[in-house]
Amino acid sequence: MYIDTHVHLNADQYDEDLQEVIDRAIAANVQKMVVVGFDHKTIKRAMKLSEDYPFIYAVIGWHPVDAIDCTEEDLQWIEELTANKKVVGIGETGLDYYWDKSPKDVQQVLFRKQIRLAQKVNLPVIIHNREATEDVLRILKEEEAHLTGGIMHCFGGSVETAQQCIDMNFMISLGGPVTFKNAKKPKEVATEIPLEHLLIETDAPYLAPHPHRGKRNEPSLVPLVAEEIARLKGLSIEEVAAATTKNAEDFFGLID
Repeated sequence: MYIDTHVHLNADQYDEDLQEVIDRAIAANVQKMVVVGFDHKTIKRAMKLSEDYPFIYAVIGWHPVDAIDCTEEDLQWIEELTANKKVVGIGETGLDYYWDKSPKDVQQVLFRKQIRLAQKVNLPVIIHNREATEDVLRILKEEEAHLTGGIMHCFGGSVETAQQCIDMNFMISLGGPVTFKNAKKPKEVATEIPLEHLLIETDAPYLAPHPHRGKRNEPSLVPLVAEEIARLKGLSIEEVAAATTKNAEDFFGLID
């Protein structure tokens, strides 16, 4: 059995065949999925999915790329939604210095506010980091993010950075890129970081694993991530599936 710990089934890309995508995931032994909402539209859809399917959970927050659009009312709304037991995390939040829609200082202020919100409602925080590692780690330390812990989503950094995150009570989540031929860092992390600190995800509809790279991703492909981790560690896929499933259930407190 597998758990896809970060998927966007709330994306427009699934409007035509959502049920078929979910059915394929179940057929592939993906027993639970965590759907991430990061703005008004996707948060509403994540909540609806978590209500409609017993095996789907929601993570809700505000994406750093759109930080400039987030209001205090939006954060209050997110806080209110966390009263729902199917909400298992705050995010994805963090910093994204690749896109320039939201200024860095605006992103950083919102990032801090969401870490504090996670602490207030006692939920883990799910981190998006693109070309901003130094600032992400600094803010996590300054805001004492270890108090709730969290996940470094679709981790693409070094083994050393991964260890710094683990020391702050964070899990390392690997997705499709670990299967890419030239993905040196994710493969090193998969090899070196102990299994008890790892989660698997798709980030679907993005970042489809090899041999589906460039196509629409979906949660039925998360076993390919586990397969590559197993290959790199010299373990059976059953061992990786069992360990990452237990990690996700323990981390999120997933209940049936």
